[in-house]
Amino acid sequence: MLQEFKNFIARGNVVDMAVGIIIGAAFTAIVNSLVSDLINPIIGVITGGLDFSNLFVNLGAGNYASLAAAKEAGAPVFAYGSFITAVINFLIIAFVVFLLVKLVNKVKDAAVKKEAAAAAPAGPSELDVLLEIRDALKK
Repeated sequence: MLQEFKNFIARGNVVDMAVGIIIGAAFTAIVNSLVSDLINPIIGVITGGLDFSNLFVNLGAGNYASLAAAKEAGAPVFAYGSFITAVINFLIIAFVVFLLVKLVNKVKDAAVKKEAAAAAPAGPSELDVLLEIRDALKK
């Protein structure tokens, strides 16, 4: 059983998956910073500073000026604004990741094409082959 476990760990897929998870966690911080520090402020300027995160419905007694005040008082709230903000952030993050993956795939495809062109054997051209056939037929 120990040998099977060693074989499992030694497989490339497990190591690749672990590296992917670690890189993914680091990449998540970069994308979150991009969205929260660069894209959301631009969207805020475009929408006139509209902030959905403070929209809520108080399900209990009392009136609260903000979601933070309601939560601090322990009032039950339906914080639909936070949900809207989370959905908007998800869509922005998904779009940014889509663009980054598209860019990476484009760069990778260009590198593969360059390698394929460099690795292609330099054989005779079509004209050279036809000339050889002509010369062989003359003999």
